[in-house]
Amino acid sequence: MQRSNSAPDLIEVSETDFTSGHFDHHENPVKVNDKVGGKERLRHQKQISGLTTVTTNSNEQHHGDNSEALVLLEAEEEEEEAEHGESGGGWGRGIISDFKRTVGTHWVQEMTNFNQQTVAVSFFIFFAAIAPAITFGAIYAKATHNWIGAVEMITATAWCGIVYSLIGGQPMMINGGTGPVLAFTEIIFKMSESLDVPFLTFNCWVGIWVCIFMCLAAFTDLNRIIVYATRFTDEIFALLIAFIFIINALGNPFATVGLAYYFQPDHKSHEKHANDPDYNYLAAALLSFLLCIGVVQTAFALRKTKFSPFLPNQTMRNVVTDFAVVASIAFWTFVDQVIFKSIPTETLNVPDSFAPTYACCTESCETNWPDDCPDLAEPFGRRGWFVDIGDLNGKGWVPLMAAGPAILAFILVFLDDGITWHLINHPSHKLTHGAAYNYDTLIIGVMILVNSLLGLPWLVAATVRSLNHVHALAEKTPQGKIVSVRETRLTHLGIHGLCFVSIFALNILKIIPMPVLYGVFLFMGLVSLGTNQFFGRVQMFLMQPSKYPVEPYTQYVKPNRMRLFTAIQLGLFVLLYVVKAIKTIAIAFPIIIALCIPVRLYVLPRIFTTEELVMIDSDEATVRKWLARKKAETEKHVSFDEDDVEKQQGAIAEDANDEGDSSRKDGDQEHDDVILGLPTKQDLDPSKRTERRQRRKSLSCPEHSLFFSSEMDLEDADADAATDDGTSMDEGSSYASEDDAVPVVPLGERIRMRGRRRKSLSCPPHQLFNEAERYLNKNYFFG
Repeated sequence: MQRSNSAPDLIEVSETDFTSGHFDHHENPVKVNDKVGGKERLRHQKQISGLTTVTTNSNEQHHGDNSEALVLLEAEEEEEEAEHGESGGGWGRGIISDFKRTVGTHWVQEMTNFNQQTVAVSFFIFFAAIAPAITFGAIYAKATHNWIGAVEMITATAWCGIVYSLIGGQPMMINGGTGPVLAFTEIIFKMSESLDVPFLTFNCWVGIWVCIFMCLAAFTDLNRIIVYATRFTDEIFALLIAFIFIINALGNPFATVGLAYYFQPDHKSHEKHANDPDYNYLAAALLSFLLCIGVVQTAFALRKTKFSPFLPNQTMRNVVTDFAVVASIAFWTFVDQVIFKSIPTETLNVPDSFAPTYACCTESCETNWPDDCPDLAEPFGRRGWFVDIGDLNGKGWVPLMAAGPAILAFILVFLDDGITWHLINHPSHKLTHGAAYNYDTLIIGVMILVNSLLGLPWLVAATVRSLNHVHALAEKTPQGKIVSVRETRLTHLGIHGLCFVSIFALNILKIIPMPVLYGVFLFMGLVSLGTNQFFGRVQMFLMQPSKYPVEPYTQYVKPNRMRLFTAIQLGLFVLLYVVKAIKTIAIAFPIIIALCIPVRLYVLPRIFTTEELVMIDSDEATVRKWLARKKAETEKHVSFDEDDVEKQQGAIAEDANDEGDSSRKDGDQEHDDVILGLPTKQDLDPSKRTERRQRRKSLSCPEHSLFFSSEMDLEDADADAATDDGTSMDEGSSYASEDDAVPVVPLGERIRMRGRRRKSLSCPPHQLFNEAERYLNKNYFFG
């Protein structure tokens, strides 16, 4: 279908005209110049998802209501580009604009919007943060021979969180330890042993290089790469982290962590009770399972109170919903410590005092007590808090050599932070205070430097804790859709303030049963799964296609194509989990994450059409804009076709007028032949008609095109009389019943042959007679 020259080109998507309904399954992605500015980055992101806006000519005329819709869509686009476009544009300008847009604009509001929800969320995320801090600390101690332990992890979590809550750009983000960073730290420890260099010194130099790379990334606006990470990459990473939380709660096949291991008699939690004849490990395992599942079920049940009819008023229902997780933890801790006090369960392995984990055998602190000096009754002392970066064991080239592993560490930290920020700022979360990618990259880099100098673990954006922080502060509909989010710094400050207080009250934390915290992990993982579209599509493999939920990717994408897209994501997800779980190749984990972006940019557009990628791999706002533009463009094509038909009919009429007297006589004769065959006034007596016959028939074709002479074939005339759904009237669509049939002269007798020209009717016969009847009614009864 050819466009009219006066039609403004509103959308340009590669070589595909999506309005025609034809899509090339092997079309190439749109090629654009990669520029530094934020607007260019956002424009390229839209081209990736199949949505590219081309500026319309303000002098050209729009047709009907389409122009209003298109102008509205373009205004929304310009607003979005203006918001995101301030992030780049030059050396360090992204950092300044991020600071002005977030901290400089909303800091006072975020530090003063206190309410009961702030307290509830602070306690909830505190338990979600302190438990992994202690757990990761124990694993760090085992992996680094006590150079880093639980005390160091709690200290890093507390001070980084408090500082970030005051100066950070995105307070919805929660910093914490993660499995990939832990695995990389273990690799650094093994490298330090092979180089015969103290671990903390080598780790410090790697951290210094990571800080340098993070600062360079922030000043050069390298975060524009994260704009290329679409929902495809985000949800693979988010599902991986949520899956890790769920697996670690239920039972990790690669580590002795989770509920399943309580049912093994040689589990470490049973060792301390080996000499107790009344101790039954199966009873302890069953109680642990009950505590974990009870925490999850109670938390989900209490969260539904907000939309239930129970309790006297909405205020009380809101309080119960806000404190759902905290109340669940308190209740099941009471059940364990009071009701089932005779059945001991595992508790948090908290250190006895606040001091560095590494205990020294001698003053030089080169050996660890008691492993390296079992004869000593007590250690000589503890390691110092500050790392000696000059203790290189005579190898002055180590600081430069540390830049190599620092590159991989930078990729891991950069992508871990960037993808988590991208998930937090997803449009479905309705955040309004803006993003600060470059500014926060600088902040995280400085924090890694300080932690490296103090011998503390590196902290990055914790995906599951951050997403649960957003959801805990969100106002939702009964269907779970987020309406708004209370964007505050007070919860961030409260969470890590409690972590800091817990340093001086470590014995109190020993009261909390470990199965209860496993329940918190399981709850957080399940909440994250509920908002993951990728996980929803994985579930559809087990569903009947007719029972699929109503979503754009189920309505506008064929099931087999949707399954293929999901299978590709699932393959990358499994690859990521296997690489992370196998310690010998865990260092390649950040590389696999980075590869997801080019796979989406360059491989998937060769397999899927632009429309399929938009429907599956875009947010709701983008899908709505795409469908609105598609509808508007289709209506414009229809209006252009009608204009062409009118012009063609006008040309036909002029040609008919030039035929001469002979043609007019023949036309009059043919007109008389048809009219003589029409019914008379008596035949159309209203009293003889049935109730059905009294319904007035709609206009079957334009008045001016009842009869015309042309060289057009009959099939062309039928095409002009096509209905809106694309089915011609002579292909089964009939407006008249058998009772409506009127005796007429056979069609063959009404068409006269004159030379090589043949007269053709513009409408099928039954439509013609309906129109003729309308004219007769008008002439007979209305003069």
